[in-house]
This record gives sequence, C-alpha cells and structure tokens, in this order.
Amino acid sequence: MNSVDGFIENFRSEDDSLTAARARAVEVGSNEPTAAVGALSAFFAELIDARNVVEARTGVGLTALWLLRGLDKDAVLTSIDAEAEHIRLARESLAEYPTTQIRLISGDPLELLGRLTDGAYDMVCLRLDARDLAAAIEESHRLLRAGGILYISNALGDGKVPDPAQRDEVTIAIREAGRHLRSDDQRWRTTLIPVGDGVLVAFRL
Repeated sequence: MNSVDGFIENFRSEDDSLTAARARAVEVGSNEPTAAVGALSAFFAELIDARNVVEARTGVGLTALWLLRGLDKDAVLTSIDAEAEHIRLARESLAEYPTTQIRLISGDPLELLGRLTDGAYDMVCLRLDARDLAAAIEESHRLLRAGGILYISNALGDGKVPDPAQRDEVTIAIREAGRHLRSDDQRWRTTLIPVGDGVLVAFRL
C-alpha cells in the first residue's frame, strides 16, 4: 500500500465495535472490506436517506456495522450469508443494535435476493462469488427503487481486473459484469471508485 492509499484508508478510523468485528474476521479467515470501503458505504446510505438496505454476503458483520452508521434508527438492514457461522459472528458484531433494525438471514444470497420484493430497497450491497455477480446485478435492478444505489465491493478482483492478461474465471466474471453494468446506460449510471479493492457504484434510473 502506497502513502496515498494508506492516507485514504486511515482517513476514517474504526471504533472498538469495528475493530472487534475485524478481529473476528481474521479468526475465521473472512475477507472483509477495508475501512475506507465501509465508510463509503455508510456515506452513500446516509446521502440517499436509505430506509431499506439489503446486503448479499454478511461476512462477520463488518460492512453491516458501517452501513448502520449511515442509517436512521427506523431504517432496516437485511443481510444474507450462506455460512451459518458468519451469521453467528455477525450477531455478535451487531449486538449493540436492536433486532428490529437488522434481519440476518442464513441461506444462498442469490437465491434469497430472488425472493425479495420488487422496488422495495434504497440500496443493495453485493459481496458475492464473482460467478454470481451478473445475475445478482439483474436482481438488484428489480429490487431497487428508481434512484436507488447498487454498491459492489471487490470490483477490481484483487487488482487483476484492469490487467487484460489476467484471464482466470473469477477475473473474467468481474470484468464482464462491470463492463455490462457500465454499458447498460438505459438503466444505470455507473462509476468505479478506487478505494480498497475497488467499489463499483451504480445509480438505478
């Protein structure tokens, strides 16, 4: 990490709750977004006054903690993860928040996204297996209201996506999903933000 990246990543510090959640992530080997990526998600949630947010892949609850810092007390965050252990750890991470504000659901994220209500969400956050990303973007368009935000972390695929020589399955899936989202300008306005491993942000038209 160069000095500029380090400055950006440390611009917003993590409090005790976030630090404890990050320690849980290290214990179980859960790949969690950086502080800058988490802070940016909270910024967008607050910017659009999000009331209903869904997160596909909870991890240990680190992103959820950041998101909740950008939500009002009457907003609801739904977070889905296939790993029951992740859900258990997320409950520990989120213990300071009332259960009325958080819905933690164990199950296949892509399948469960397909069961949620059309147009009912202000923001969708994706941290999925790259091979599910294209399908999840389609589900996100259905779920989001007009003016809602799609927030995709790890959009640079460990830095491989910008390198055309990188042709592994995961990198290609991320690259193609981003390219399709960018070109679909009848339904989205899209930008790529260089924090963490890249954040792809799209505004639903």
